[in-house]
Formats: sequence, structure tokens, C-alpha cells
Amino acid sequence: MASSENPTSVEYIKHHLQNAQVCKTDEGWVWNHCQEAGFWTFNIDSLFFSFILGAIFCFSFWRVAKNAKVENPGRWQSFVEMIVEFVDKSVKDTFHGRNPMIAPLALTIFVWIFLMNLMDLVPVDLLPWAASQAGADYLKVVPTTDANITFSLSLGVFVLIIFYSIKVKGFGGFIGELTLHPFSSKNKFVQVLLIPVNFLMESIGLLAKPVSLALRLFGNLYAGELIFILIAVLMSAGIGGIVGGGISYMIWAIFHILVITLQAFIFMMLTIVYLSMAHEDH
Repeated sequence: MASSENPTSVEYIKHHLQNAQVCKTDEGWVWNHCQEAGFWTFNIDSLFFSFILGAIFCFSFWRVAKNAKVENPGRWQSFVEMIVEFVDKSVKDTFHGRNPMIAPLALTIFVWIFLMNLMDLVPVDLLPWAASQAGADYLKVVPTTDANITFSLSLGVFVLIIFYSIKVKGFGGFIGELTLHPFSSKNKFVQVLLIPVNFLMESIGLLAKPVSLALRLFGNLYAGELIFILIAVLMSAGIGGIVGGGISYMIWAIFHILVITLQAFIFMMLTIVYLSMAHEDH
């Protein structure tokens, strides 16, 4: 937990917003003292929980697929089938190209991000306290409150956008899309003059896609986690009492269930839309 027995509110908040890190310095690899370490710094708690949740998703869905029953399916199989059908319908309604990878990708994004967001409902002191008993000073359990995780997800989507744009339209078509739109002219000389303007505007729009994907998810989950921490601070300070703080915590948790589901859905839908646009060959 915190460095002192009775941390101030500011120390408590800063402590809960600090990742467990491993970084490379001039002395070698060190643990947690990474404020000025530079590029080679790893938020190992974010990586750990992302990997574990991804593994849980893959294993649980694989088990359902392996043991699926046509007659008298279990509750978990019915729940998984409901999610798969929901994602499949979303893809069919939104994606207008032909690519068998889009539906599995959308399912992975939706469930994986939902599970990472769901960690926000774990009491803010529970796992950090357990980690402190094992000697870890810091622990953040919500991977999507780490901008490194959200940007890695969005950059993966961005790479797919570029890949399929070039694959479907050809390299020349992709460059033409960046330089000949949105402004065009029948006069060749005027069109040449418009190329730098078109390229600037289209490049900004293209780069804005991964940035908006990452920051939207990060901002909403970071704000949600911060509210949980503030509620815990008020409870520890005796403001509103344990009962009042507990009720506030439960109300925000119930509302936050909608937030974490909506953010996973938005990330999935925007991914489908962006990849659908990449498959459009004008």
C-alpha cells in the first residue's frame, strides 16, 4: 500500500494511480524506481492482467465451442452464444465487405476490453493490499486505465486499417484516397495544387482514428477508477460514514457497469466501421 501508515488523501490517490513497473537503467533492470528511466519501462501489472484476462476469454470460449450441445445447452453456453450472435449481427449490419476475420476480431475486442474494464468493479484496495503483502508497493488492476494498453489496442486496429486499405485498393489507390479527396477538380493543374491540402486533411483524419479510439477508452475508464478511489478516500476520512460511502460505491458501481459495457461496444463498433471503410474501393 502507501509508503506511510496513515497516508494523506493526495498520497493515497497518487499511490493507487501508480503502476508496478520494471525498467532498464544504467545500473540494469530495476523495480518501481522508473520515474526517469526512459523508453524501456514496462507497466507489468497492466501487462499481467491483460494477458490473464485474454487467456480466460480464450480458454472459456474454447471450452464452450469444444463441449457445445445442440440439445439442452448449459447456461454458460447459452450466454456465450448470445454474445457471439450479438457481435455477429453487429458485424453483418455494419461491415459491407467480405472478410472472415472481422467477426472473430470484433468478438475478441468486445469481450477482452469488457473483461479489462470489469476489473474496475473490484474494490480499489483489495488486490493492491494483497500485492503489498507479497512485497509489491504498487498495483493497478484495470489495464484500460493505462494509456499504453489502450494505445496498443488502437494501434493494432490502425495497422489493420492500413493493411486492408492497401490490399483492397492497391498502393496507388490508397495514396490516391489520401491525395485526391475530399477536394477535386477536373482541371489537372488545380488538382495538383489541391494534393497537399487533401493529403494534410486525410492524414489528420486517418491518424485521428487510433488516437480517438485509445483516448476515449482510457479517459472514461481512468475517470471511473478515479471516482472509486475518491469514494474510498471519503470513506477512510469518515465523510458520510461507512454506510453512506458503501451506498455511494454501490450506486456508482451499478452505473459503471453500463459505462464499461458501452466503452467495449463503442471500441468494437468503431473498429468494424473503420475496417469497413478500408474495404471500400471507390
